[in-house]
Amino acid sequence: MPKTKALGFTAAVAALALGLTACGGGGESGEGGEGGGDALQFGYIFPESGDLSFLGPPQITAAEYAIQEINDAGGVLGTQLPELVGGDEAGDAAQANEAANRLLDQGVDAILGAAASGMTMAIIDSVTGAEVVQCSGSNTSPALSTYEDGGYYFRTAPSDLMQGPVLAETILADGHQSVAIAYRADDYGEGLANSVAEALEASGAEITAKESYDPNATNFDAAVNAIADSKPDAVVLVSFEEGVQAISGLLEAGIKADQMYSADGMNSTTLNTSVDEGDPSVLDGFKGTAPGVNAPEFDQALAEFAPDLEDYQYAAQVYDCAITIALAAEAAGSTAPSDFVSEMIDVTRDGEKCTSFAECRDLLSEGADIDFDGVSGPLDFDENGDVTAASFMIYGFEDGEYTVFEYVQSGGEE
Repeated sequence: MPKTKALGFTAAVAALALGLTACGGGGESGEGGEGGGDALQFGYIFPESGDLSFLGPPQITAAEYAIQEINDAGGVLGTQLPELVGGDEAGDAAQANEAANRLLDQGVDAILGAAASGMTMAIIDSVTGAEVVQCSGSNTSPALSTYEDGGYYFRTAPSDLMQGPVLAETILADGHQSVAIAYRADDYGEGLANSVAEALEASGAEITAKESYDPNATNFDAAVNAIADSKPDAVVLVSFEEGVQAISGLLEAGIKADQMYSADGMNSTTLNTSVDEGDPSVLDGFKGTAPGVNAPEFDQALAEFAPDLEDYQYAAQVYDCAITIALAAEAAGSTAPSDFVSEMIDVTRDGEKCTSFAECRDLLSEGADIDFDGVSGPLDFDENGDVTAASFMIYGFEDGEYTVFEYVQSGGEE
C-alpha cells in the first residue's frame, strides 16, 4: 500500500510536468545530495502578539533550534539552511494572511504554523494553493483533517478528536457526572466542545448546558449565567485568554476552581495570577489537558540553546515539523515542495526507526526506508497529515503553583 498523502490534481500535474520550482517555493537541489542547489527555506507564522502571544517564543525558538541541528549535521542535501523568515499571526485572520503572502513572495518552501487553528484556516488556501508545505505544531481543530489542502498540510499536534476523550476522562475520574461547557465560537472551540461532550455522554455523564460565545465580546455574562443556572458539578471552558474573564464570572457565581476544566488554549503558567494577581491560590484545583510530552533531554537542550525561554509549550511538536520536512527533502533529493511533499508521510512510518535528523539522513543515504520518531511522539502521519498517536499532559494549579500532574498516551498501538 502506498504511504504517500494523495495530492490534488493540480499539484500532481504541476509536480509531473514541471519537476522544478513550486509556486513561491525553492528549486531542486544537486543530484545525489551533493548540494549546490537551492537551500531549503523555512518560514513561520506564529503569534508574536495577540491572545496567544505566549505561544510565540517556544514555537519560534524550537524552529530556530531545529534549523541549527540540521545545519550542524551538514544541512539538507549538503546545503546549509538560511535563517528563518517569520510572520505574526497576531490573532487576526487578515494580518495572518498578509504575513503568509509576504513569506510566499519571499520564496519559502515550507511554513511552520500557524499556531491557532483559526489562523491556519485564514492562511491555508494561500499556502497550500501555492504548493508550499505547511506544518503546524499546535493546530487541533478536527475540521483541518478533511480540509481540501491538495496534500500540502500536516500537523504534529493531535486533533481534538483525540484530546476530547482525554479531557472527558479527567473530568469523570474526579467524580463529576453533570457537566456544562462554554466555548469560543470558532473552529477550535466548536471542535473541542463537541469532542468532549460526545465522550462525556458516551460514558453516561449529563451535559447540563453547552454555550458558545463570541471571543471578541466585551463580556461573557450571558454564557456564564447560562452555565451557572444549569447547576453543573463541573464546567469546561474551551477558551483562550478571554477565558480569564469567564473564570472570574464563574467564581462570582459560586462555581469553585476545582469544578473547572479547560484545555490547551488556557495552558498558561500564569493563568492563576491573571485571574487574581493578589491571590495565586485562586485557581487551586483547576485542571486542564493539552498536547504535551515528557522529554527532559529535549527541554534541557532547548534551555541551553535559549536560556531565557520560560515556556516550552508546543516546542517539541514544532521541532518535529521542521525535522520531518528536512527529512522529506532528503528523501526526495529535492528542496522543491512539489517534489518532497510526497515523502512527508513516508519518512514517519513503516521503515527503520530513527530519532534525529543526522541518524535518519544517514539511513536515507544508505537507501533505507525510514520511520522518524520525533520528540513529540511516533508521529505516523495518516493520509490526512494527522498524527495517529499522541501524548497529553494533565495540568492544573495546586498550592498557588502551576503543576503538571501526569502525561497520558492516546492512539497508536496498545
